[in-house]
Amino acid sequence: MGQKKRIYVIEDEADIRRLVTEVLEGYGYEVTGWASGREARTAIQRQAPDLCLVDLGLPDMDGLTLVRELWEDVRFGVIILSGRGGTSDRVLGLELGADDYIVKPFEPRELVARVNSAIRRREQLAGATAAAETARARFGPWVFDLGNLTLTADDGRQESLTAAEASLLLMLLKAPKRVLSREHLQGPDQDRDDFPYDRSIDVRISRIRKKIEEDPRTPRLIKTVYGAGYLFAGDVSWLC
Repeated sequence: MGQKKRIYVIEDEADIRRLVTEVLEGYGYEVTGWASGREARTAIQRQAPDLCLVDLGLPDMDGLTLVRELWEDVRFGVIILSGRGGTSDRVLGLELGADDYIVKPFEPRELVARVNSAIRRREQLAGATAAAETARARFGPWVFDLGNLTLTADDGRQESLTAAEASLLLMLLKAPKRVLSREHLQGPDQDRDDFPYDRSIDVRISRIRKKIEEDPRTPRLIKTVYGAGYLFAGDVSWLC
């Protein structure tokens, strides 16, 4: 894996925090656990991790509030840990910017697979960024800057993207006017079977639409092709 990836586990239940730490350390990760959101905030200010695992039932703050705050920091990914496994809860977590959502109790191998996937997604995006150096894509009134995961409109307005959103948008921009299936867009996560209908791609598409579409309810750039997937309908030009 090269240099060890740093993971923060923000979980107030000591047994779960210890289990997650031991499992991930066994797979070569550098793991530190925090019992509260306040402790985690302080630690992140000192040294940012590569990934945060966040329990929603923290003793000192609402876990969803912390997830929303962490989403604004594009340096690392966020995975939610929660005992609430309903579809609405998972969708809400993804809408707030989490890369993934793990329901308690969970199998250690599931945990490792989800963490590996989140880390791999960020590495792939970093690799694409390095390969493209300062590559930027223009479409409609927007410029997508792969280097800092931002969208800048002609009027100066800026929108930030999570790594998961940026990776998804990048795939669409590289294949304009082509239908891409959910399986293709899901990438390394496509074998997940814990969800009767995995909404992660749909939720991320919805988040991107809210940022780039004039009217997200009637999108003109990212089209849904029912039964097939999604299509980027705009013209794309790459700037260097």
